[in-house]
Amino acid sequence: MSRPDGRAPDELRPVEFITDFVRSATGSVLIEQGETRVICTASAVENVPRWMAGQGRGWVTAEYGMLPASTGDRKQRDVTKGRPTAHRRESSA
Repeated sequence: MSRPDGRAPDELRPVEFITDFVRSATGSVLIEQGETRVICTASAVENVPRWMAGQGRGWVTAEYGMLPASTGDRKQRDVTKGRPTAHRRESSA
């Protein structure tokens, strides 16, 4: 039995990586797998929060978000719910 797109039940959709997708970012990639598309970007700065300065450690911040209508029914943006969407983690430099 095959899927509507002709793949076998145990066959994954092809994956494509398009690098440097966002010109203004330090690094970026568009990942495509079937009709699913994900944009990942990275930026770099040479400073850390003041309370962390001089400790020889780094600071990583990550954010995740889905655009409205990305789920079929309109999805509410997290920021409209008053919840922070950023997750922070310390790392060794």
